[in-house]
Order: sequence, then C-alpha cells, then structure tokens
Amino acid sequence: MTYHLPAGKAVGGPYTVDVTPESAGWGFSSLRVLHLPPGGTHTFRTGDSEWIVVPLAGACTVAAADDFGQDTFELAGRADVFSGVSDFAYVPRDARATVTSAAGGRFALTGARCTRRLPARYGPASEVPVELRGTGTCSRQVNNFGAAGVFECDKLIAVEVITPGGNWSSFPPHKHDEHRPGEESVLEEIYYFEFAGHDGVPGLGYQRVSPSGPGRDTDVLAEVRDGDVVLIPDGWHGPSMATPGHHMYYLNVMAGPEAERAWLICDHPDHAWIRDTWQDQPVDPRLPLYTAPETSR
Repeated sequence: MTYHLPAGKAVGGPYTVDVTPESAGWGFSSLRVLHLPPGGTHTFRTGDSEWIVVPLAGACTVAAADDFGQDTFELAGRADVFSGVSDFAYVPRDARATVTSAAGGRFALTGARCTRRLPARYGPASEVPVELRGTGTCSRQVNNFGAAGVFECDKLIAVEVITPGGNWSSFPPHKHDEHRPGEESVLEEIYYFEFAGHDGVPGLGYQRVSPSGPGRDTDVLAEVRDGDVVLIPDGWHGPSMATPGHHMYYLNVMAGPEAERAWLICDHPDHAWIRDTWQDQPVDPRLPLYTAPETSR
C-alpha cells in the first residue's frame, strides 16, 4: 500500500484528489478536491456517506437535494486557506449534491460512510472555533469546523491545521488505532497539504508516520508539497514539519467504526514529555494567522 500520494497521484474523474474507502483500503474516510472554472458546476451522489463541502479558495453554492426537496447554501468561502476561516455546508447521505461557483475555485469534499441521515445544514465561519495548540516551535492553529463536539455528524471528523514556517505540528506523535474506551478511539485519517510560497518559490514540508505495534506497520517519511495526500490507517503520526519561510496547511479527515464519535488519542511514550514544557513557553507570536469573523453573512 502506498500511503504518500503526491499531487496528481490520487486523481479520479473530475477530482484532483479522490480518496475513497476502496482506494485507501479501509472502511470509512473519504476526501475529494474539486477545481471549478468560472461558472463551473459539479453534481455528485452522496451514496452511503455524509459530506462537508468546505472552500479552499473561492466561493460557491451548494445544493443538497433528495426526493423530498432541496436545501441551498451560499458559501462566501475565502481567498485561500491562509487568509481566513471559511463557512461550509453539510450534505447528508442518500442525497444529490451540486456545487456551483460563479468565479471558480477549489473546494474540499470531506466524507465518511455513515448510518444516520442527518439534515443538510450551513456552517457559518463565525461559529468555527479557532484553537491555538502547543507553544514555542510546536505552536499551531486548528480550525475546528467539523470537530467532534463542535458540529454534529454521524461519523465524520474534519479540521484544518496551520503550522507557521519552521514549526512542528502533530507533535508529540500520537495515534488512534486501538479501541480503548475513554482513552483511545479507532480513526482512519487523511492529511491533505497546501503551502504558502515565498517570492514565487513553492513551499514544502515533511510528514512522519511510524509503526505502532504488531499488525500496525504504516511507515512513512515523506516530503510533502501542494496537493499531496498522506493516508494514515494506523500508527504514530507526527511530526508534520513546515520548512522555514513557508506556512503549512493540512486538512484532516477522520472517521472510524466507533459507536461514539470522538477524537481520543494516545501520545508516543518517548515524546509525551514535551507537553510538560509548553507551559513555560509563549505561543508563537505569528499565531493566530486569523480568527473567525464575528458574524457571517
């Protein structure tokens, strides 16, 4: 199994990234990245999965339809992932979704197989919690738009992480590949990367995933660039390292078989001590890059 998918290696149909449970070899998590030209439109069936449509760059309209009617949501979006929090739309399973963009843009479709059919809904940017996690060179920003306990889904968990250039995130390395009630949950995870360039030079970073035990042998040390994907079916994941001068963005998509939708993790025992040092260091002054707007249109 190839766990690092450089840009262009996960293309499927109209999507520049098309990760499905079948292509990933697991049971739940999906990610599609859709590029639309000005005036472009795309319709897809949600099937047995729930989806959140979140703009990466640009604005769009999302229509969710079934045999009983249609809900339409106008997403203001953003210029890019480094410029602001975006609003988003939730589309349930067993529906038909249409994404239309007057000016064009790039849109992430984060999905998870599920059993419950929840109503289609709009998620305002103003209600996205922006969290600063870690301190010092471990400082990063987390946009918890689809986090458990923030926005209701059946299985899907989705968040955005921004790591300033030179910093490490997803650190200490952690895992969520064992069912241990109250301590750790089983979640498949997708990382999708974008980077801020500098003087026309594209950014890059590095992603590490290491085996966590017998039968859980995922092992990745990858140089990641714009549009790359890393699949994490199991294992210790982290650090995610941003090269100096280039802020790093990644979109995390998670889902799994647990009855409770929760992000419960276990830190790597060799590195868990780093958390104890955070209280003695300030948060990176470059953060937050932005906060959620006070109101959404």
